[in-house]
Amino acid sequence: MVNLASTYWNQGRWKEAEELNVQAMEMRKRVLGEEHPSTLTSMANLALTYWNQGRWKEAEELEVQVMETRKRVLREGHLDTLTSMNNLALTYGNQGRWRDAEELEVQATETRKRVLREKHPDTLASMGNLALTYKDQGRWKKAEELEVQVMKTRKRVLGEEHLDTLTSINNLASTYGN
Repeated sequence: MVNLASTYWNQGRWKEAEELNVQAMEMRKRVLGEEHPSTLTSMANLALTYWNQGRWKEAEELEVQVMETRKRVLREGHLDTLTSMNNLALTYGNQGRWRDAEELEVQATETRKRVLREKHPDTLASMGNLALTYKDQGRWKKAEELEVQVMKTRKRVLGEEHLDTLTSINNLASTYGN
């Protein structure tokens, strides 16, 4: 069910993906319990399906639940917990809730730096997301500082032609343009 839902999701067939994700989530809650990692993954998948449909409030409700449960069960430094924090931050950003997004992104970035180190792709992605939030707030200097750091690290770690490096260059150019 989850694999078929993922296939629908990748095809942009949101309603069909949603229906299967709801069924999988409900079954996992019943069979595995509400705090089981697979149940939480199903909830996160459903939240992402809502997210792709622009249903921010429904996505947010599930993401908060998943993040809080993962913090309690897996702890704050667990990779799944950090992913949940980033997903919720992106949802806040799409709702124009920049301060809420920034707070979570700072927390996720600092935790990833501590757990994964600064050169890790997930840490750099968190830093890039935080820079985008700063841009959305019109805080160009803070955005620039982070984007320069992300770009330089990606060049050194991933190489000059890696897609993530090129994205960093583009983001920095956009900030300079603003």
